[in-house]
This record gives sequence, C-alpha cells and structure tokens, in this order.
Amino acid sequence: MKKVAVLMDNGFEELEAMGPIALLRRAGLDVDLVSANNEDQATGRFGVTYSPMIPMKDYDFSQIDALVIPGGPHYAKLEANPEVLEVIRTAYENPNQIVGAICAAPTILGHLGLLKGKDYTCFTSMNEDFGGTYHAVPTVTDGKLITGRSAAYAIDFAYALMDALIGKEAAEEVRASIYDAR
Repeated sequence: MKKVAVLMDNGFEELEAMGPIALLRRAGLDVDLVSANNEDQATGRFGVTYSPMIPMKDYDFSQIDALVIPGGPHYAKLEANPEVLEVIRTAYENPNQIVGAICAAPTILGHLGLLKGKDYTCFTSMNEDFGGTYHAVPTVTDGKLITGRSAAYAIDFAYALMDALIGKEAAEEVRASIYDAR
C-alpha cells in the first residue's frame, strides 16, 4: 500500500488538507498526518483540529511515496522551520517520492530553488520569479512535482496526486464513486 505523509502546522488551510486526505484514504492509500510543531495535533485557520497526529521528530519520511503540503497561513511556520525544509528537500531529491504542494505551499519550494525549470502553479498573488513557468490552472504535474493553485482546487489537487500514486484508471474509479457516476 502506498504511503502519504501530510505535513501541517497550526494554521493550515482546512479545505486543502481535508479534501486530499479524505480522497487519498478513499483511494486506499495509507495517509499519515504529521505535525511540524512536534505535537500530537494541529489546528487549522478556521478552528478544525486534527488529532492524533504524528510528531515530525518521530516520523520516518524515508518510507513514504508522497509528501503533501497543504497551504494556509501555516506556510510561514513551515518555511521558518529548518527541519521541515530538510524534509521537503530530501523528498524532492528522492526519485521515488512525489512532492505535492497547494496554494501558498509551493512558494516554500520556490524559495528553496526547487521550482527552477519546472512547470507549477500556486496562489496567484504569491507567485514570484521562481525560475520556472507559472500556469494559472487548477493543478500542474511536472514529473514527480504536483502543485495546486488554491483551496478552490483541493479536489483537483487530490485527483492529480491519485493519478500519480495509483494510476489514472484507479483514480477514475474514486472520481466516479464520489460523483455517483458508477
């Protein structure tokens, strides 16, 4: 079974976390919620708390198939955390791991220099000259890098992750199940 780590701190954007978490689990993936604040919970910007979570210091990121980073105000905490930056860089450099980031989170990758020469999207007003090509679309997949534009596209982002992790055919079954289109 494929394993996904969703890395969050207090202030994450609920839609960008909950939608992908629920859909990835619906697809049969093993999804771990990992707290960058090394506590057993994290609370989103609108008061939703995930608990229990696995403290980052206790988590083995070498065992994952994908690292997913929701956006939201917590992105500034994530970017200020050297351990988080190392986790992101290590996953990005691992040829067997997918890195997914949505809304504000791709800017962390951009500031790390990981978007150079890549196609990507992020929250439009947060786009800078990251050395890649920005696309104002819901999601962009460039190799093992998957980016989402905003909370409005959290479901599209989840589908892009599923396409990469379990294949388009299996992902299409999940799509059909939630649209009642079987």
